[in-house]
Amino acid sequence: MCGIVGIIDTLGTREMDRELLRRMNAVQHHRGPDEGGEHFEPGVALGHRRLSIIDLSSGQQPLFNEDQSVVVVFNGEIYNFPELAKELAARGHKFHTHSDTEVIVHAWEEWGAECVHRFNGMFAFVIWDRNRQQFFMARDRLGKKPLYYASLADGRLLFASELKSLLEDRSLPRQLDPRAVEEYLALGYVPDPRSILEGVKKLAPGHSLLWKRGQKGAEQRPFWDLGFNMQEGRAEADVAAEVAERLREATRIRLMSEVPLGAFLSGGVDSSAVVGMMAGLSNEPVKTCSISFGVKEYDESAYAQQIATQFKTDHFVRRVDTDDFGLLDKLAEVYDEPFADSSAIPTYRVCELARTRVTVALSGDGGDEAFAGYRRYKWFMTEERVRSRFPDALRRPVFGFLGKWYPKLDRAPKIFRAKATLEAIARDAVDGYFHGVSVTPDRVRLPLYSEDFLRSLDGYRAVEVFRGHAARSPTRDPLSLVQYIDFKTYLPGDILVKVDRASMAHSLEVRAPILDYTYIDWISGLPPRLKLKGSEGKYIFKKSLESMLPNDILYRPKMGFAVPLAAWLRGPLKERVRERLLGARADQGGVFEPEAIRRIVTEHETGARDHSAVLWALLMFDASRARLLN
Repeated sequence: MCGIVGIIDTLGTREMDRELLRRMNAVQHHRGPDEGGEHFEPGVALGHRRLSIIDLSSGQQPLFNEDQSVVVVFNGEIYNFPELAKELAARGHKFHTHSDTEVIVHAWEEWGAECVHRFNGMFAFVIWDRNRQQFFMARDRLGKKPLYYASLADGRLLFASELKSLLEDRSLPRQLDPRAVEEYLALGYVPDPRSILEGVKKLAPGHSLLWKRGQKGAEQRPFWDLGFNMQEGRAEADVAAEVAERLREATRIRLMSEVPLGAFLSGGVDSSAVVGMMAGLSNEPVKTCSISFGVKEYDESAYAQQIATQFKTDHFVRRVDTDDFGLLDKLAEVYDEPFADSSAIPTYRVCELARTRVTVALSGDGGDEAFAGYRRYKWFMTEERVRSRFPDALRRPVFGFLGKWYPKLDRAPKIFRAKATLEAIARDAVDGYFHGVSVTPDRVRLPLYSEDFLRSLDGYRAVEVFRGHAARSPTRDPLSLVQYIDFKTYLPGDILVKVDRASMAHSLEVRAPILDYTYIDWISGLPPRLKLKGSEGKYIFKKSLESMLPNDILYRPKMGFAVPLAAWLRGPLKERVRERLLGARADQGGVFEPEAIRRIVTEHETGARDHSAVLWALLMFDASRARLLN
């Protein structure tokens, strides 16, 4: 796991600014504290920070081919590199290291841009080929590793693993992208390929970019997509057995390491499954870590201890204060772009804890997206059944009217909190799902914007992100469709960003066996009824684990990695909210209407409404904006 940076002259062979490259590389030191490397030639400057995991004695980057005409900087791991190295050696390529990085160089020589189809791993890399006068960048299929880039007016291309490196170039425009702000406030993150800054893009998952020197520009091009190729007619027991066996293999190939390796263990189904697989594949006790909370409704540590005892792991627990909101400004530094998932706080802490014992940790990320484990999938399918019973001409006006006038009962029992459901049913499937997962729904978000900002949006709404992915989806099945949308938005934009930045802030590599792309693609083709069966999410996954994990782990209610936001914002963070969002120093760059913000602050403080999600989003926007635009 590493950090990569670079400056490339796309038009000619000007000397690139060496000091700028070194500053860009230095601010990503946390991503690779073990070594740093640079390469300069006319029109090209490449930098790399290394976290040594495999081939500790060699494999330094930037790394070249035999005649030094091809050079790569690479962040990630290629798990099938031994097989690829053997194949490439048989084709005449000479290897000088035992690293996965060198495989990328020779694969490019052999297959060109098609090389990405050969890699199984998590990766973001950039290649410069002097003979072809081309540079090529690619990002792994599911978006585990980040890659930002900016094409400047003077013909230079900047790229880096994190946005903070690009900001070292003071000529980079600092203007917020209004559409990205709208997407952020709606979803709590900025989805690919947009970034919060108008002149910066993120290479989208499963995409590459090939640019020949002298051409004016290049477009992102997809090289992979989820198939959702339905598999029917198989016995449930056979499918369950294969689900477990494929996970075992995905876990096995992620155990390769020359440094201490362990796992996160929350006590949930996914992390418990990964730890169980690791225990069966290892001759030594698995090193596991978890965090506990002082408040019972947020604490899963007893379940984690149960799994640790069952598999005889070397388990370590640290208690975290539930009032751990002092990380707010630190999170703005870690994430660069505004990021409103408050579970970034416990994620940061568990990564901090893990790094005291290991350099590589396996996680259970991806299980909910792959096997329909989120509660929102159940709610969505319930709404879909209602939608199917009413013609659009009746459903839209009737449920729209009911949703508009039904009171917002945030503090009432759940059975009476029907406003969001009624509003969702009035919409079509994609709009309804967007409404259900929005951090800030339209009726709250849009009144916050100033008139000037609304004009800059020119009618754009964040739901277009979902509509665009839905239009490209290979499946029309309702459940599979919203899973596909999550794989394109929530997983890479929220979950994987959260884990990458929190782990790399502590120089920790995280690997996710469930997100092996061959495993995910195969799972996508399983019948939806085996994923969500009645009200049971992850049905076939849980069935596959019944011989490994106890029922009170498999079938207990899902807790998640939450923090008590609503209470924080009414209590210890109350004055900070007022200072940052309403006080004399409040400056939202003309995006928001002050009186609208004052209204939601007051409603939250008095308990009339729970606006904790939007207030947290606004606090994170304020903290990030201050860093980005200074």
